Amino acid sequence: MGKSCKVVVCGLAAVGKTAVLEQLLYANHVVGSEPMETLEDIYIGSIETDRGVREQVRFYDTRGLRDGLEFPRHYYSFADGFVLVYSIDNKESFKRMEALKKDIDRYRDKKEVTIVVLGNKGDLQDQKRVDSEFAQHWAKTEKVRLWEVSVADRRTLIEPFVYLASKMTQPQSKSTFPLSRNKNKGGGSLDS
Repeated sequence: MGKSCKVVVCGLAAVGKTAVLEQLLYANHVVGSEPMETLEDIYIGSIETDRGVREQVRFYDTRGLRDGLEFPRHYYSFADGFVLVYSIDNKESFKRMEALKKDIDRYRDKKEVTIVVLGNKGDLQDQKRVDSEFAQHWAKTEKVRLWEVSVADRRTLIEPFVYLASKMTQPQSKSTFPLSRNKNKGGGSLDS
């Protein structure tokens, strides 16, 4: 296990951020239960990556955004990843998630972060207000991965979080500090 990754989970109030985490980590969310307002909770999970390595991930479950409430800026600087959550039955939650993505791009201080987007409440297809094709096109343009999920079906939550943990903990393919391999440079013995 490598370093513990920090992931901020954010979105509009009542889109199911806490439900997603509780169902993913503990499989104990009761669908249809009364939502409780979150101030900030921290969940620690161990997620197996696509390389078969278990990685510790610290999830910061943030307060749901409401009108006139800014997302706290300190989250942008320390996060290794973000899970942006919207509800497929709430177009406003998608617009707010789009604005969060712009803010992440603006405030992350050139730090490389992994972002996944979850369109929650996939079991409410008959109440859908956010078109899947439109959302996927937006995600492709923004270079993020998007999944429609449902806490009613825990299996839909696994792939996005395995992807997230795998991307955040990818071993570097090459050194970020290039060294010259030319042995004759900069001195050494000269044949006379």
